[in-house]
Amino acid sequence: MTGWLPALLAGAACGVLSAFGVGGGSLLLIYMTSFAGLSQTAAQGINLLYFLPTAGAALPTHFRNGYVEKAALAPAILAGLAGTALAAWAATSLDAQVLRRCFGVFLLLIGLRELLRRD
Repeated sequence: MTGWLPALLAGAACGVLSAFGVGGGSLLLIYMTSFAGLSQTAAQGINLLYFLPTAGAALPTHFRNGYVEKAALAPAILAGLAGTALAAWAATSLDAQVLRRCFGVFLLLIGLRELLRRD
């Protein structure tokens, strides 16, 4: 399959997984860099744009079901903005290969944590 159909299917699958809290954005990054042939920085930019409508679609349901801790919103938003600004600066300053390796190590650590976690 070539063209827009694989991207559409990957986006839809990642959207469904995002709704379940699986981390569809990370999976979308993997698809775009490994299968669609995009650079890490281009994939990150697309992923940021992808996140806005998918998060906006899920947010009303999470509010309605009481899954949003309102007291944590302001500190989380402020920390997220600061962290995002710092990470965006780092991402545009680093070599693409270093960025890919950092992302790969991050995914491995998260995967190991999930495999070894006891509930």
